[in-house]
Formats: sequence, structure tokens, C-alpha cells
Amino acid sequence: MLKLLKSVFGLLAFVLAVYALITGRFIVMPFMIFSLGVMLLVMGLQEKRKPLTYSLILVSGFNLFVSIYTFFMN
Repeated sequence: MLKLLKSVFGLLAFVLAVYALITGRFIVMPFMIFSLGVMLLVMGLQEKRKPLTYSLILVSGFNLFVSIYTFFMN
């Protein structure tokens, strides 16, 4: 189940990044950062090694904070 979520959110982030590069409309960037944050959170929950788990969860928290901040600032 976690592998499926990781793949879905990774693919969503990839599609949004390609869309932003092709069209030049960077309004989708907060959505891309949010999906990357959720993907990193799922990877952190899936990982068995402790130091990498903490790093992934810390980075995902930062990504989620930045995406929510940009949602409200725009």
C-alpha cells in the first residue's frame, strides 16, 4: 500500500513539474511541492533505517510547511 502511494505522489509531482515547464505557468508549484512532501513522508514511514527515517520525515515536514505557506500567501 505504501509503495503504491509513493508511486502515485511521485508521478503526480512529475506530471505537475512537466506541465509547469512546458506551459510556463508556475501556479502549480505549491501542488507539486505538496505532493513531493507527501511522497517523502510515505518514504519515511516505509524506511527501516532510523537516521534516514528521521531525515525523510524532517524534509517532508519542511516541504509541507512551504507548500501550505505558499497556498495561503498567494
